[in-house]
Amino acid sequence: MEFLLMVSKDYPFQPIPFTNVTIQDSFWQPRLKTNHDITIPYDFRKCEETGRIDNFVKAARLMDGPHIGIQFNDSDVFKVIEGAAYDLQRHPNPELELYIDDVIDKIAAAQEPDGYLYTARTIDPAHPHEMSGTERWSQLKTSHELYNLGHMYEAAVAYYQATGKRAFLDVALKSANLINDVFRPDGLRDVPGHQEIELGLVKLYRATGDEKYLNLAKFFLDERGNAAGHSLQSAFDNPGYMQDHLPVTEQREAVGHAVRATYMYAAMVDVAALKDDEAYKTAVRALWDNVVQKKLSLTGGIGARHTGETFSEAYDLPNQAAYNETCAAIGSIYWSHRMFLLDGDPKYYDLLERTLYNGFLSGISLSGNEFFYVNPLESDNEYAFNAEHTLTRQAWFNCSCCPTNVVRLLPSLPGYIYATRDDHLYVNLYTGSSMVVSIANQDVRLIQTTTYPWDGTIQLAIDSSEPAHFTLSLRVPGWVNGQPVPTSDLYRYVNDQPGRIALTVNSVSQPVHQEGGYIHLERTWQAGDVVELVLPMPIRRVVAHANIADTRGKVALERGPLVYAAEGIDNGGNALSIFLDDSTHLSAEHHPVFLGGITMITGEGITAIPYYAWGHRGNTTMAVWYKRTRTTST
Repeated sequence: MEFLLMVSKDYPFQPIPFTNVTIQDSFWQPRLKTNHDITIPYDFRKCEETGRIDNFVKAARLMDGPHIGIQFNDSDVFKVIEGAAYDLQRHPNPELELYIDDVIDKIAAAQEPDGYLYTARTIDPAHPHEMSGTERWSQLKTSHELYNLGHMYEAAVAYYQATGKRAFLDVALKSANLINDVFRPDGLRDVPGHQEIELGLVKLYRATGDEKYLNLAKFFLDERGNAAGHSLQSAFDNPGYMQDHLPVTEQREAVGHAVRATYMYAAMVDVAALKDDEAYKTAVRALWDNVVQKKLSLTGGIGARHTGETFSEAYDLPNQAAYNETCAAIGSIYWSHRMFLLDGDPKYYDLLERTLYNGFLSGISLSGNEFFYVNPLESDNEYAFNAEHTLTRQAWFNCSCCPTNVVRLLPSLPGYIYATRDDHLYVNLYTGSSMVVSIANQDVRLIQTTTYPWDGTIQLAIDSSEPAHFTLSLRVPGWVNGQPVPTSDLYRYVNDQPGRIALTVNSVSQPVHQEGGYIHLERTWQAGDVVELVLPMPIRRVVAHANIADTRGKVALERGPLVYAAEGIDNGGNALSIFLDDSTHLSAEHHPVFLGGITMITGEGITAIPYYAWGHRGNTTMAVWYKRTRTTST
């Protein structure tokens, strides 16, 4: 997130904007380049081929024909524009900018005079999409009218940031002003069936400083669970499916559709911080704890049920039947990032990192143009787990929310690495990068060099024209200290003996004092100072809580932030038949070219690769959890 204006209240911890950070490593930089070179143009092309962009042209009466596709196809176009806008801020591209300007012209032409924008109705108002309702706002449970607009608001702000052009922002503001006139305490008090507009409205507030947009976001949240204002929404015989079963400040258990939930929880954190609302803070903290303690797959995936793409009951975390939508992983990352900015607790980054490297990254191929919608922890190569009943990553989906969501997270990733509060500079993710920050009244450049996640050695070099006194706070990941998931007994390491952390400043060994999950180094820093942090990366065996049925008697493997998976192609044709004895010696070896460069784990009877890399070599069985042959009592 990059914030345009100072606001009266804000997050206590501030991210270093992604425009101030350059990733330059062998792990994430190639993925950002693939997103730039392949995924962004690919997603735009698919939006053209599938009629998503033409829908705006038809709504503008510049082309004949019916609305094509599902009722929220507009949102896919908005998300790709948002991702492209983030990319443009780091990589100016006049040709791409001209293309987006043309798409924006089509979007603007589709907007009705009062600001209404929803092609599924405007193309043929007498015969709108079957999920849209006969009149505006009459079927918000399924129409996605407000959901689409939330993505438009986010895209419009991003494009304004990238180019300074107001055309798209003006479309968004005209729309938001209409929504503000319609939805109010003495007007329509219904809520969106799919949350997202709340996040977009907060972005508009930051872009304009106009508090009515923040108040409108809070209005939509406050109306949830309020039966006096509207008929409470539900689906799939689940009262909490749309998180409309209770007022948001009374919700303590993560229920319902996982993407809806995480978008709502992220927006609640925005409101908690920007309104300094204690009831909101209490709710989002309890909801986050509920997820990590009872509803989280080892990969960080959430939303275990295929039916309705929902959270299940506590400890119902299947392997082969796990849903774990890629969009839910992205929503979880948004939520955890905001939780850190609110509380400054590195436990939120423990989950963010686990999700980023595993549950999210598996969703996109190394080539950048094939996608998993669903991310199970096991495949028998028969059950077609992926969207549209497939076994492999697919080039596109009828509902392509995941391919268009991936494209906007990746270019904003540099903004998740560093943060500040007062004279503290926090290093929360380890990836080769450089950044510039103003701290202690000095402009300081920090250069991070590492081959993480393959190796735990991190060097941080300071460059400053004048000495600067501040505290450099280095996050110690929970897995280093023997805790796979923070504040939770959902998973634990077997016979774990955490290794020794090593720390030097200018080649002089330093004592390692952890405080609240960080190593704090306060001193007057000068140009040429170098900190070296070495995090031990042993291979870890993981077991799960006894209440999780699918993992009883099984063990999984991790190394550093990565969860590992075995594929049949490397394991005699069937990864599901692997037995892993506690005494089996395991070794890690890096292969710099294979699957884009990975560290493999091997031992007698098992070969494992990082979970995110599975599924790149044709149909095969896959397993994260292996039958455990116990030779120890733990």
